[in-house]
Amino acid sequence: MTTQSGILIKGGKVVDEDFSEMTDVFIEDGVISAVGSDLQVAAGTWVIDATDRLVLPGGIDTHTHMELSFMGTTAVDDFHTGTKVNANDEMHFVKKEIETLVRDKGVNSFKMFMAYKDVFMLRDNELYAIFAQCKEIGAIAQVHAENGDLIAEDAKHMLSLGITGPEGHDMCCPEEVEAEGTQRTITITHAANCLLYVVKPGYLMDLLNAEMIMCIIGTDNCTFSVCQKALGKDDFTKISNGVNGIEDRMSVIWEKGVHSGKMDKNQFVAVTSTNAAKIFNLYPRKGRIARGSDADLVIWDPEATRVISGMRCHGLQVVTISKGKVIYENGQLLTKPGMGRYIPGKPFSEFVYKSINQREKVGKPCTVCREPYTGEIIPIAPKRS
Repeated sequence: MTTQSGILIKGGKVVDEDFSEMTDVFIEDGVISAVGSDLQVAAGTWVIDATDRLVLPGGIDTHTHMELSFMGTTAVDDFHTGTKVNANDEMHFVKKEIETLVRDKGVNSFKMFMAYKDVFMLRDNELYAIFAQCKEIGAIAQVHAENGDLIAEDAKHMLSLGITGPEGHDMCCPEEVEAEGTQRTITITHAANCLLYVVKPGYLMDLLNAEMIMCIIGTDNCTFSVCQKALGKDDFTKISNGVNGIEDRMSVIWEKGVHSGKMDKNQFVAVTSTNAAKIFNLYPRKGRIARGSDADLVIWDPEATRVISGMRCHGLQVVTISKGKVIYENGQLLTKPGMGRYIPGKPFSEFVYKSINQREKVGKPCTVCREPYTGEIIPIAPKRS
């Protein structure tokens, strides 16, 4: 199929974070050219019938691991054109490196680990230094928050008891280690006046059950095969950590959120797309259906169902459009290697940094004016040898 004459999505309900409307969408040259009724388009335009369906901004998963080399193997999910990033633990070098990445490469977020002792784990002083640097250059600090020391000690204890199976992983990673790590990183980021993005809070489903509003949902997609996980068949600490999730994210959120009555369609768009685009300074290029936005869209059937691990989920994409091209339709993936593109991001996202800047303005430390001390000062006693 060709998109040279554009694509007209007709008869659907366009859903953004702040409005829903029965209207049409015309796509041309990879961007949304017009949104409205009775659009006049050229002959040969590809018309997609979206009757009884929703037209949504393309979902944005903010937390994935593609082609990740980890624990002696490499994640099976990859980008068609992947890159490898080398780490360096010398803090002065890292600070210069992230400044260069923000300025020259459009990288505007960095992830830090408080877990995986002796591999990725950063100490509190290192976290503070990186948080302060992120604040200065306008980047987002993402944190995997756990207590890596406690996990490492508990893992040793489990192995000493002869617990070698995967249940040991759950036993040495109780809720307390995540709660402590999260509280600690909140304290450190507050001291550095830095935005904190906790990448893996375990309470998201509890928030849904409590009918609370969430800001954003990422999956931490990090997929390894059974054969790869078998590296730890005799020692759970050697099992490659991670499961899939990017494929099922939208359907699960729709089922648990919209279909169950915990959130409306607009909130669904916000937590799956728009808020991510705003946080990472891609809005309104991404995360919105409007004239001039990138033509990254999903045509969504709210009544279609599929079963995921025994759970029937309502809501399913029937057409996916990326950069103005249909890449998924009728269950068929139509993309090919090399179609993906890196999108540089700008620092200092207004969506999050306006509060950071205000806090900096009103909370700046200042000295206390006092009369100079003129009294006696006792001498320091010499140390005894």
